[in-house]
Amino acid sequence: MPMPFSTLAETFEKLERVTSRTQMLLYLVELFKKTPPDVIDKVVYFLQGKLWPDWKGLPELGVGEKLLIKAAAIALHVSEHQLEQMAKRLGDIGRTIEIIKTEKEKKASAPGLLAFMKKPSTSTTGLTVEKVYDTLAKIALAQGEGSRDIKLKLLAGLLAEASPKEARYIARFVEGRLRLGVGDATIMEALAVVYAGSAAMRSIVERAYNLRADLGMIAKILATEGVDTLKNIKPEVGIPIRPMLAERLNDPVEILKKLGGRALVEYKYDGERAQIHKKGDKIWIFSRRLENITHMYPDVVEMARKGIKVEEAIVEGEIVAIDPDTGELRPFQVLMHRRRKHDIHIVLSEIPVAVYLFDTVYVDGNDLTVKPLPKRHEMLEKIIEPSDRWQIAKGIVTDSPEELETFFLKAIEDGAEGVMAKAMHDRSIYQAGSRGWLWIKYKRDYKSEMNDTVDLVVIGAFYGKGRRGGKFGALLMAAYDPDTDTFKSVCKVGSGFTDEDLERLDDMLKPYIRDHKPARVDSQMKPDVWVEPALVAEIIGAELTLSPIHTCCYGWAKKGAGISIRFPRFIRWRPDKGPEDATTTKELYEMYQRQLRKVKEQT
Repeated sequence: MPMPFSTLAETFEKLERVTSRTQMLLYLVELFKKTPPDVIDKVVYFLQGKLWPDWKGLPELGVGEKLLIKAAAIALHVSEHQLEQMAKRLGDIGRTIEIIKTEKEKKASAPGLLAFMKKPSTSTTGLTVEKVYDTLAKIALAQGEGSRDIKLKLLAGLLAEASPKEARYIARFVEGRLRLGVGDATIMEALAVVYAGSAAMRSIVERAYNLRADLGMIAKILATEGVDTLKNIKPEVGIPIRPMLAERLNDPVEILKKLGGRALVEYKYDGERAQIHKKGDKIWIFSRRLENITHMYPDVVEMARKGIKVEEAIVEGEIVAIDPDTGELRPFQVLMHRRRKHDIHIVLSEIPVAVYLFDTVYVDGNDLTVKPLPKRHEMLEKIIEPSDRWQIAKGIVTDSPEELETFFLKAIEDGAEGVMAKAMHDRSIYQAGSRGWLWIKYKRDYKSEMNDTVDLVVIGAFYGKGRRGGKFGALLMAAYDPDTDTFKSVCKVGSGFTDEDLERLDDMLKPYIRDHKPARVDSQMKPDVWVEPALVAEIIGAELTLSPIHTCCYGWAKKGAGISIRFPRFIRWRPDKGPEDATTTKELYEMYQRQLRKVKEQT
């Protein structure tokens, strides 16, 4: 049976109001039980607020606010001016459409000839999830001459056919404001409960998702083929793998101890991490956040075609900007000028790049994620034909803390951020999508102040005073807790921002502001406005300290206290990281423990 879109709209409404992750999980379980297996992928995409995974590189909806208002005006038989003015007052086009549509339906249901004549012919609703999804997909894929009229006609028809509540969420989805606060981890847990029988089976769903980063597709395989099929999932060329992540330390002795006494230590380049897929002559390049960035690097595409000597492979490396005159490494900020959709050829000569490869996870049908690092690295050396700008990352194998430190200082001297130390024992598999003590970052930032910067997520904002009056002047920041899929408050940061940063804050935060605390936010401190976890910033401070008001690691080090940052300072935004990529609560706890040990040693 087709799935009514009203079922999805009702769940959206519940999720918007929920303040408990447990309740959120129950709503998702209830929804998935009502969902036919053949549309579970579309339901998951709607929950993620997208039509398809970002890495597919397919067009976005391409519907701006003006076109949405025009379509709604046609659907509701009202003037664009009336709709626009009301939307400005409410600050929500979706809610505006719902109110107008509800009033019209009330009038249409009143007795009398006049009411009968006023009754809109399109007020009946029978929308299905499939129809809404397919129509929105057609809107997104409409390109070229005449596409605006096609989008307008399709969207107006969809809004006319929708019920008031359905129209509210269709409009919010189109506008990019369908922010339900549902994380992938919570979706996976609900899928495991419904289709695998237990939340404990989430690890199987998560592993499959880590190897093929398309949660809709994984959900459909689970729902139609069962959990045993998911257990046997392997990487597939053209579908990105969620990258393995590293922990952090700043003591060579402790680093080697964590890694089993011996490690491969490589330069950590200040560039863009890239996952490069090859299938014949076809090349895909995916970013750390799994965006399809192939168009940004036509030069890297050619390097990969020539430099990978097998038919199919997935390799990982760092794309680094280099000085065209000297060949020296340039900082990450220079590379970001490549982030343009058009006329990329203009910057090719201005910002040439080199690629430094450090891993391979798939070669000609063989899943290498289950192989230890030495085997993967041996395969990488076999399949790569090096050149001046296409080579394996510079590295050494060592069991000496002194040699590691010397190599670290050489990496800094050569323009790298620091080094990555990697375990080489039999258990050193590629942990896709996971952070663990198999890879450890040792960066130059660790040599100052708090010994390390951290990446935290904005969960709230405070209005400024004096020169900052009337604008946001400080942010409430949080760490990510992957065990509970929540964001726990760490500090309030108001220093380090330039005047330009502060001017941009209102516009940056506007799409994510909520009128209540988001369900995945855990904070005792109440900001002036709550913010849906989405934006990541790099923060430094004087030291980590215990705090009775912050919830990060609450009760771990001392009863009644969490971990906070003393004198935090904003460094920069991290658009290359999603909220779940932020520094975790466990990482902060480890940093705090190391800080305590260092103080004890000094005293």
